[in-house]
Amino acid sequence: MTNSELLYSDPLAAAAAAAKEITERTGVASHDVALVMGSGWVSAVDALGTPAYECNAEDITGFLPPTVEGHSGKVRSYEIESNGKKLRALVFLGRTHLYEGKGVEPVVHSVRTAVKAGCKVVILTNACGGINKSYKVGQPVLIRDHISLTAVSPLSGATFVDLTDLYSKRIREIVKKEDSSLEEGVYVHWRGPTYETPAEILMMRTMGADLVGMSTVPEAIAAHALGAEVLGISLVTNAAAGVTGEKLNHEEVIAAGKAAADRMGALLKGVIPKLF
Repeated sequence: MTNSELLYSDPLAAAAAAAKEITERTGVASHDVALVMGSGWVSAVDALGTPAYECNAEDITGFLPPTVEGHSGKVRSYEIESNGKKLRALVFLGRTHLYEGKGVEPVVHSVRTAVKAGCKVVILTNACGGINKSYKVGQPVLIRDHISLTAVSPLSGATFVDLTDLYSKRIREIVKKEDSSLEEGVYVHWRGPTYETPAEILMMRTMGADLVGMSTVPEAIAAHALGAEVLGISLVTNAAAGVTGEKLNHEEVIAAGKAAADRMGALLKGVIPKLF
């Protein structure tokens, strides 16, 4: 059975196989925390130091090569030491999106692999559009809740999972102690790859949304369903359609992410040791 065949026929078995390969490659029996880095976030992870291990994601069972600018397609393992604690972080530099047309299984494979590799906490980062008119470009926002407008779930069958505390309140409180200026918001998952129309953004704002993006929600559900605590952090890289009247483009997203990399990296480095 090929790499991709196992992913689609038995996704949890593919995740277990990938986790076993990561253990063998890194020599680490169990990782503690996973980070999925969204568009423009890759340089933020440099604050964690020099990785103990790095490889191309597609070298591991179930992972597909990246197709989106700003996603490097690397998997890294870091040892993080702070206040006498030694933690192991598994970092995915990029992700697969629903709009790539490969189905939901590749989208959530990284977080399923992370949980199978021992991660108790999954941190999901993304670049997003700001629906809330008070948000500024370059502002990080903690995801408090989400609205899915894709009608796609990574779960199937009679799998009933409570999502009341999907985005861990415990972890959000820890992060806000690290940076008291952080706000919380409701994130809308939009399939893409087209950006939203001004009328669609108005609809989302009326529904109570603050942020809109093309990732994160399926991964959050998949990780939560396997028992991990989830933290979602959105970086507002542009005002959503119709807010300013300006057109949207992916280059703007990447540039805003890079500009905020130092702040985001320092935040992640400060928060991770406090999660355990």
